[in-house]
Amino acid sequence: MKKSKDRSGLDEYLEKFELNMIFSKELKEKISLYQFHNGDILCSKGEDIQYMYFLVKGKLKIFTTSPEGKSLIVRFKTPLALIGDVEYIKGMQALNTVEAVSEGIVIGIHFNDLRTMETNRFEFLHFLLEIVTQKFFTESHAASLNRLYPVEVRLASYLLSLSSEGSGSMFHKEMDKLNLMEIADLIGTSYRHLNRVIHKFCEEGIIQRKKGVINIKDLSRLRERAEGNIYE
Repeated sequence: MKKSKDRSGLDEYLEKFELNMIFSKELKEKISLYQFHNGDILCSKGEDIQYMYFLVKGKLKIFTTSPEGKSLIVRFKTPLALIGDVEYIKGMQALNTVEAVSEGIVIGIHFNDLRTMETNRFEFLHFLLEIVTQKFFTESHAASLNRLYPVEVRLASYLLSLSSEGSGSMFHKEMDKLNLMEIADLIGTSYRHLNRVIHKFCEEGIIQRKKGVINIKDLSRLRERAEGNIYE
């Protein structure tokens, strides 16, 4: 990520997401904007992190990795979302890996500044409680999705989660073997089964796979196959 010096842009995001109401005047002088690109890792599982990030533009993928190297989607995040809130509260290392799946912007605040200036501020603590409660709900939903639903539903949900700006209009990703194996791990299936389901979706005219890229051909049918689920 790259730190931005655009204070006017920072003020616009604070106003847009009503963050002026939860931050003290003193804290606003300490926060900064950071720009990220597709593929950037904001934090890795087990890493010591010192910043809380407020996602104000773009999309992030949150996933965890087993000791055997298997990955599992926890959720996708769109604005407004927090990264590092649980770690801030518990004083622990990063629970999951956070990867950018688009270009975007976060507001970064050092944990020390939060503890010094916001620990007893009701507006901030109430906001934090709402965010943690919502995070618990979405994580429970994603876990249920991976355990209880067939691969067809999980793949459709994954494609919707990664589609452009969350609108579900189009999905682009290099579909080589390495990435397909990663996607298979993330949605909890085998590489061969995932290939079969992709082929089935292509035959049904839901998606098109061409030159390493998947395009969504029939958004409404893809949503039907997702059965109202999405990894967000």
